[in-house]
Amino acid sequence: MRRLGLFEANVPRYTSYPPANHFAGDVTTEVHRAWLAAIPPGSKVSLYAHVPFCRRLCWFCACRTQGMQSEGPVVAYTNTLIQEIQALTGLLPQGVEIAKLHWGGGTPTLLNAPEITRLADSIREAVPLTKNAEFSVEIDPNEIDDARLDALADAGMGRASIGVQDFDPEIQKIIGREQSFEVTRAAVEGLRARGVTSLNTDLLYGLPRQSQARITSSMQMLLSLNPDRVALYGYAHVPWMAKRQSLIPTEDLPDPVARLGLFETASEVLRWDGYDQIGIDHFARPEDSLSVAARQGRLMRNFQGYTDDSCDVLIGVGASSISKFPQGFVQNAASTAAYQKAVRAGELPTGRGHILTDEDRLRSHIIERLMCDFGVDQRGSSTFPRKAVDPILDDIARSYEGHVARNDNGLTVLEESRPLTRLIARHVDAYTSEKARNHSSAI
Repeated sequence: MRRLGLFEANVPRYTSYPPANHFAGDVTTEVHRAWLAAIPPGSKVSLYAHVPFCRRLCWFCACRTQGMQSEGPVVAYTNTLIQEIQALTGLLPQGVEIAKLHWGGGTPTLLNAPEITRLADSIREAVPLTKNAEFSVEIDPNEIDDARLDALADAGMGRASIGVQDFDPEIQKIIGREQSFEVTRAAVEGLRARGVTSLNTDLLYGLPRQSQARITSSMQMLLSLNPDRVALYGYAHVPWMAKRQSLIPTEDLPDPVARLGLFETASEVLRWDGYDQIGIDHFARPEDSLSVAARQGRLMRNFQGYTDDSCDVLIGVGASSISKFPQGFVQNAASTAAYQKAVRAGELPTGRGHILTDEDRLRSHIIERLMCDFGVDQRGSSTFPRKAVDPILDDIARSYEGHVARNDNGLTVLEESRPLTRLIARHVDAYTSEKARNHSSAI
């Protein structure tokens, strides 16, 4: 695998195709408005609300967030976010409902309890939720209390997502994210006491001074909280994009071979504890809906990672949030200032996007199946003709001989070669090229 560039390559995570760094200005406000209007009446959609603020900026994080010195900017932003949500009432066809609702950031739990209630109520008033809608929220254990937990539970939150990164105090200090096990456990217990039984957690591998012993210890502590899902993400060190990462000592980062060892060690602990591996970096209890979707071939991939979300439309609200339509992608204005200016002027905050071509859809399908199923089974797809799919699969088989199995029904990545999956997906990517430096390590 070394000769194929596994330990040197920077590759997209393929939460969309094309990756968001290839979005451009050809998606205008008029196009955005037309795509919203084209949603079939009575459709079920997903909605993602983005809160791009953090009390403090963690050094490891490359997300588009900003620190806050006072509550004022967060309240003003929430007012604008609600205005954007309310505008959906006049833009969406009749009968559209939300089946999946997710609040992310940043730190959505920066909102105080009344603001949480106000935001949740505004969403329900603008676009009704289905009877069995799933409402999930990203929660910072350092930024939660009983009042906010009560407000989220009253709003119907059924799934919580908690970022852990690593429980080792030395590593936490190096990456600027101090979050004790006790604080994390208290947040989990508070969630469970309010009937929130579905718990997602994140752990990072590839952090400075991380060793196999340390990541094993952190993983065992995490598993004592009995999460339903664990995302095991590789730390992406991109200080030329996220300036605060320059505070992390490069010399303390594990080399690519050590990174792979950290992933394999943490994965083994998860499997020993009975978790199913989902795609390249997720794990779930066998009874979890993500595991069920994977077994049934219904696993999907979006900007939150792996999902069982089957909605054709994802509407993103908030600065820099991304919407997905059958016709393409739309990203809201990235800066909070530009976003708020547009919304307050009564306009859609369209920033950039991408109009999908037929070839985009074909390559997106192949990449998504590789990322979700480690292969492409043409028996399960009548959307794309074999004469279009076969040449791409044949090319993969030639380029990755010995690492994939090609047959009349499609192609499968061999189990021992699964670390190559993102590289194989990049081989299908018609846009990959000069922007590779913007992506994370292939492992």
